[in-house]
Amino acid sequence: MTTLQGAAQSQLRQFVEQIERLEEEKKAIADDIRDKFAEAKSVGFDVKALRQVLRLRKKSREDRQEEEAILETYLHALGMLDPGSESPMMAAE
Repeated sequence: MTTLQGAAQSQLRQFVEQIERLEEEKKAIADDIRDKFAEAKSVGFDVKALRQVLRLRKKSREDRQEEEAILETYLHALGMLDPGSESPMMAAE
């Protein structure tokens, strides 16, 4: 079995400890986000819709429009959207 030299061993330990701290911070942030969603729900907001809004805000206007056009095409093809009606995503903008 090969062992690491002192400097490499120390560097490895630092990486592991830093990653462990970041994992703890990530868990704390995830808990904070969950609490914020619960708070929004408690005052009457729809969490599912809120999550969709967050996903949409991460995309550019062009990406949203392209996604909307494809969705509208699929919904029409499946008979789920009346001709001339507004797309569900477009109503959210």
